[in-house]
Amino acid sequence: MSTDESQARAQLIDLAAQFYDQFELGEIPHMEVPTRSKSNIELDEEANVWVYGDRTSTRSANSVRGARKLLKAVFTIEFLANQLEEDRSSTLRELYYLSESWDNEEAQFNDQDESNGLVEDLEIVSGVTREDFHMRPEESGAKVMGPLHIREQTKRGDRDIHCQLDVGQGGYQIPNNPDTIEFLDHDAEFVLCVETGGMRDRLVENGFDEEYDTIIVHLGGQPARATRRLTKRFHDELDLPVVVFTDGDPWSYRIFGSVAYGSIKSAHLSEYLATPEAQFIGIQPADIVEYDLPTDPLSDSDVNALENELTDPRFQTDYWKEQIELQLEIGKKAEQQALASRGLDFVTDTYLPERLEEMGVL
Repeated sequence: MSTDESQARAQLIDLAAQFYDQFELGEIPHMEVPTRSKSNIELDEEANVWVYGDRTSTRSANSVRGARKLLKAVFTIEFLANQLEEDRSSTLRELYYLSESWDNEEAQFNDQDESNGLVEDLEIVSGVTREDFHMRPEESGAKVMGPLHIREQTKRGDRDIHCQLDVGQGGYQIPNNPDTIEFLDHDAEFVLCVETGGMRDRLVENGFDEEYDTIIVHLGGQPARATRRLTKRFHDELDLPVVVFTDGDPWSYRIFGSVAYGSIKSAHLSEYLATPEAQFIGIQPADIVEYDLPTDPLSDSDVNALENELTDPRFQTDYWKEQIELQLEIGKKAEQQALASRGLDFVTDTYLPERLEEMGVL
């Protein structure tokens, strides 16, 4: 095991030891974790990211339900510690199914949301990320295309890859732990994070990455942690501006929010994952009006989501209030691909260059 893996395992063992210490002291075993809700995130003004506040929830064995939760935690800690000792890895989905083989039925998970939530709890209380536990999500499909030369550490040795010359049209697949990537060289001017695969393919086919020296990051919908971590590294280590290009609806604005400020589920990792300097390029509600884009009407859930965003700490700026209020007023939403109503080259020849110039990126 590497030093990091040994430390991760030690942190897990220490967490289990705390339960035994509580037993010895005659205390009811318990574990405290921050309350993971919108009302308990606050701005870390120094890092300019959203983190958990002081409110906590207690996982305690003073009830049958609470005792089951701690039992599941102990079984999971044992599994993760053994996994690290054996230098193995597993996915979050595999952990859920693996629990069915545990000899205590009370320790088995009812569904994957439960096992995912427990891994998040263990991250928070141990201060160790799930990547260091060797836990992987299912493949996110997120990829990178652009003028970037990297070296990736793999179990089969190091690989040097140029993310334009050495990959096909699909691009370079982002690994589960992007901290295994070493940046060797680049000619990039900025990073463009793109929500949908269709728009990402359009930009690559039109050669946008080559013409504008752009690293195009396909977010694959709500971006995985690995995608957000690599984006942050592009900004912090390569000093590249980051812009986020999504559909024009409230759910897509939250994709931007998770890239820029962090998500409620992973607020304990905001300093590790979030890029607060990231800018939103569109689709803006103002673009729907200016370009007369094809639209769909806002649904009731869209309206509720937009109204919630008006009170979401991540959207408390004049820009976002103006855009969200405009969208509520026009009652419409639009997809990225709606720009194709102006022609297949409009997005790369006109829309993105004009917006990037307005934003001072070009």
